[in-house]
Amino acid sequence: MQQSPFDQPPVKQFALFELGFRPFFLFASLFSIIVTVLWMANYSFGWSLPINNVIPIAWHGHEMVFGYGAAVVAGFLLTAVRNWTGVPTISGTPLILLVLAWLLARTLPFFNSPLLSDWAAIADLSFLIGFTLAVLHPIVKVRQWRQLLIVLVLLLLTIADIFYYLGIFHIVNQGVSWGLFSGVYLIMALLFILSRRVMPFFIERGVGYQVQLKNWAFIDNSSLLFLAALWLSDVFFNQTLLTALLSLILAVMHGVRLSGWYTKGIWQKPLLWSLFIGYGFFILGFTLKSLNFFELYPTSLPLHAFTYGGIGIMTLAMMSRISLGHTGRNINQPPAILKWVFIFLSLGAVIRVILPIFLPNLYLHLIGTAQLLWIMAFTLFFVNYVMIFIKARADGQPG
Repeated sequence: MQQSPFDQPPVKQFALFELGFRPFFLFASLFSIIVTVLWMANYSFGWSLPINNVIPIAWHGHEMVFGYGAAVVAGFLLTAVRNWTGVPTISGTPLILLVLAWLLARTLPFFNSPLLSDWAAIADLSFLIGFTLAVLHPIVKVRQWRQLLIVLVLLLLTIADIFYYLGIFHIVNQGVSWGLFSGVYLIMALLFILSRRVMPFFIERGVGYQVQLKNWAFIDNSSLLFLAALWLSDVFFNQTLLTALLSLILAVMHGVRLSGWYTKGIWQKPLLWSLFIGYGFFILGFTLKSLNFFELYPTSLPLHAFTYGGIGIMTLAMMSRISLGHTGRNINQPPAILKWVFIFLSLGAVIRVILPIFLPNLYLHLIGTAQLLWIMAFTLFFVNYVMIFIKARADGQPG
């Protein structure tokens, strides 16, 4: 018997907690603005942060990786896993509770209380564990065992966050460093896994003409193994020569992969060239990390090629595209302002990563400019997307 459309529940007009990408993309983008303003006030203008149990640079790194980065990954996976498995992911009250745990972890440290700092750590780890379980459940239900690699990376990300807090609470001497740098590599691993699935798909369907992009199974599999080896060599064993060699290998491998995804039509589509440029900054990061075996420039430059350039541009590009597609909007007619969003962020990455090599005397001014461009880019994105996240789908469908 065919179900009548009148039997279906009405679509909620306030749709913020109907699907995972909505609250996490919204709060991640807003949070990235707030945390960068605070970091700029501290780093560039010398203002004090109301957090005394951690040095400002460690707080900045943690909040960008485990605050912003983890939230974007949560929004993506809670949406994508539903499509991969056909099993609904959390929405409504469970999603609200997961978002609340993330928000508490971000805000409680500002009260500068040892007890609340403990609760912030509990909230942060509860978010990561809850998020991992929310991703694992539909995968196990339909036995898509090939997806367990993503769950493994999420478990490692949780362990990295534990290391960070063990360092903050003076239990593990190198815990902060181990946790933060591990977090960067693990977010990169997730983005490499996800980009292999979505970038060729987005490009082939977005350029407006027939194109067959190239993929290499050897690179898909071995590049993650080389990245794991780089992570261990760089973070835990401090093997500088091995780190440089692995970085060089990864630069070549990802360069080959990206070349297989190239077609000239991407330059007409901001939602495509932004992904391409973001991925290119990962390749630049590996190259700079390899060359810095000779100690030519600060180690923060390859790091920010990975974070500001790679993670920053790619996550914003993914949020921009996914949010349109999953709210029933035309991905071929995105907001016109997006072009400037990606121009500002790409320019900021160049200023933060490349110019200090040639203008080291202007380092502090370049960082301040890059911070300002990040704030401008994410503010424009947030203002233009906030109602997309909150309101019901444009096509009247649930989700």
